[in-house]
Amino acid sequence: MKDLIARFLPASLRQRFAPDWQPRASVAVLRLNGPIGMAMPLRGGIDFASVIGPLEAAFGMRGVKAVALVINSPGGSPVQSSLIYKRIRALAQEKELPVYAFAEDVAASGGYMLACAADEIYADESSIIGSIGVVSAGFGFAGLIEKLGIERRVHTAGESKAMLDPFRPEKPEDVLRLEALQRDVHDNFKALVRRSRGGRLIEPADGLFTGEFWAGQAALDRGLIDGLGDLRTIMRQKFGDRVRLKLVGGRKPFWQRRIGFAARVEAQGTAGLGEGFARGLVAAIEARSLWSRFGL
Repeated sequence: MKDLIARFLPASLRQRFAPDWQPRASVAVLRLNGPIGMAMPLRGGIDFASVIGPLEAAFGMRGVKAVALVINSPGGSPVQSSLIYKRIRALAQEKELPVYAFAEDVAASGGYMLACAADEIYADESSIIGSIGVVSAGFGFAGLIEKLGIERRVHTAGESKAMLDPFRPEKPEDVLRLEALQRDVHDNFKALVRRSRGGRLIEPADGLFTGEFWAGQAALDRGLIDGLGDLRTIMRQKFGDRVRLKLVGGRKPFWQRRIGFAARVEAQGTAGLGEGFARGLVAAIEARSLWSRFGL
């Protein structure tokens, strides 16, 4: 009761009434959940456009002592991951606030890149961390359309414009170009991790950047994270048992989701909505494959 009264007293009276009183520290908490790329209704996920508002709200929250990122992502687009990473670091420097990342089930590939935007990274003992690599996957349908008697016609201006067309036989020179592109992206990812983690990285003989991933303790042994622990426990250790964890954003109320759905129907029409549903279904399948890589 004394602390509650002291909170509303002028500073001069508070000093006499409760000289040991200190205001409760507050930490803004932002969840980054799902595959990284264009967010769709059936897939959800994370992209720069969808998180910039919540990020600025978290860093702009009055009186907070830090920002905590709760990450659960198997990765996705390297560009979207990089854009979000850069904005987090820019806001942290602008607002002079420390950032802490907490991995849940998985912070891998682009999800780990997001975690690297934090000053310190924590995880559960069973969290999956790492997968610092680049992957491209697809299907080849050349034999199928030949069997069905379908003729593929492609006309380009530029010899590489139809590179890796899934309906034509794969060319060795196209694969070499793709591998060179992947090396460039992978080099950028490795440089970002080394820059972020600095001297904390412990690189074993088999390397950290092969695309392999590890559970919490093994990730800690390699310097990929700073400790094992959950959000509430670590924030209490750093800011006291009375720390307030202020969640930014959250799920929209039902009536807002209903209005948003109706607006999409009106804007796209039923045909456009059906097309969007089909794209969303494909995206949901792709997202499921990303999670399944880590046994989730």
